[in-house]
Amino acid sequence: MNGDSPALRGNDYGPLVRAGGDWEPRLGVSVVIPAHGHQDKLDVTLASLAAQTYPAHLLEVVVVDDGSEPALRLPEVRPESTRIVAPLPGGWASAHATNSGVAQSDGDVVLRLDSDMLVFADHVESQMRWHHAADYLAVLGHKRFVEYRAGDLDPGAVFEAVAAGKAASLFDVERSEPQWIEQIIDATAGLRQADHRAFRVLVGASFSVTRAMFAASGGMDADVLLGSDTVFGYRLHQAGAVFVPDDDSSSWHLGPRQIAARGELAKGYRRARIANRVPELDLKRPRAARGWETPLAEVVVEAGSAAYTEIESCVDAILAGSVPDVRLALAGDWPAPLTARHAMLDDPQMEARLLLESYRGESRVRFVAEAEADPKVPYVIRIPAEAKPGPEAVSSLVAYANRHRLGLVELALPEGPVRLERTAAAARARHLGVGIDAVWGSARLAAGPLAEAFGAAPESGARDARGGQRGLRGKARGVVRRVLDR
Repeated sequence: MNGDSPALRGNDYGPLVRAGGDWEPRLGVSVVIPAHGHQDKLDVTLASLAAQTYPAHLLEVVVVDDGSEPALRLPEVRPESTRIVAPLPGGWASAHATNSGVAQSDGDVVLRLDSDMLVFADHVESQMRWHHAADYLAVLGHKRFVEYRAGDLDPGAVFEAVAAGKAASLFDVERSEPQWIEQIIDATAGLRQADHRAFRVLVGASFSVTRAMFAASGGMDADVLLGSDTVFGYRLHQAGAVFVPDDDSSSWHLGPRQIAARGELAKGYRRARIANRVPELDLKRPRAARGWETPLAEVVVEAGSAAYTEIESCVDAILAGSVPDVRLALAGDWPAPLTARHAMLDDPQMEARLLLESYRGESRVRFVAEAEADPKVPYVIRIPAEAKPGPEAVSSLVAYANRHRLGLVELALPEGPVRLERTAAAARARHLGVGIDAVWGSARLAAGPLAEAFGAAPESGARDARGGQRGLRGKARGVVRRVLDR
């Protein structure tokens, strides 16, 4: 178990004790800055980093020059340990440059920063205080957008102002614009009530994670040239991260938001790429019945000793259900193909071969000896082959887990247990060496609407799982959900 990090439930970081006042930092931080051109803005960014309150011997800055012409250079005003590196072979754009910078740095924490950010003196320190409290946080730096033209600021004057604690006076806050994520942060009690959708607000301008968490997530998706920060936020969530907005410091973003400059064109470019990789941003995925690269759920059907007709009936019911973007793993002892002459109807493994043939053309079904969880898929649902899932079986399980903020749902059926496991909860539990109960909560049920979704008779006087059982709390969470969907 990681004894230095307390177990937090969902995205509620409220119980976390953040270092305050006088303290002794011990973690090194690598500030990774992907950059393409705009030397003037980079000079301002590095000047503000040179005035940070975090100890200089624990801070390094790695600027990744992503094909600038002319090449970027180090200005006179910069942190003590600053260098420019080239991206690794095989890619370009922000995500690849970030991965390249992380690979060529060695700090305990990675703070990813845009190259057009003027950060306040305690910007790095403020985020690092959180990382000293727990090692699985994704900390989001605060910023406001301001108008800026090349030459508006002198790097030497920026350094003096930041070092004197006067960075806030460099621009008029009344003429600046807030981040779009602030509405979501405010509507979810600082993300503490955002649960499994907190990752939505991770934006690339300023955020930090431990190096270990960066590696556990798989790093940034270099195939996503725009919108990679949202995909990375989802990857961090799947790895068990808790998202913390840090509003104890701030920064100025020099110039407008990228999305503001190109509007709907930029949104359209990102939408399909994010939708294919992130299942639970509902507005990104059209309501069409189609499959996606990352399905909403991996359904594991344990074949066991069930008859061919029972297995086929269960699998077909899942595939025909209201959630089309599922991937189904049939787990069992599957025979190798027979090539020699044999008595087909006397084959002791004839039923297994029939199943292999029946689903040979179904891309959503795969045959495995033992199912291994895919870290990209948010839910793993295990169902006995004898079960009789209805059209809403998968959607009801997922909705129940999210409505009640659960990482594990177990449903006792006469045919055997049904089990839903949230991948993010399991990842955090493994990291901390605790049970899922400690980080998301669990429920064990034997009756009610969930059982009815698997063919059980309705209970007398039972209330609809989407109505009466929600009560006032459910209505309030519906408001939060609408905000998160924006």
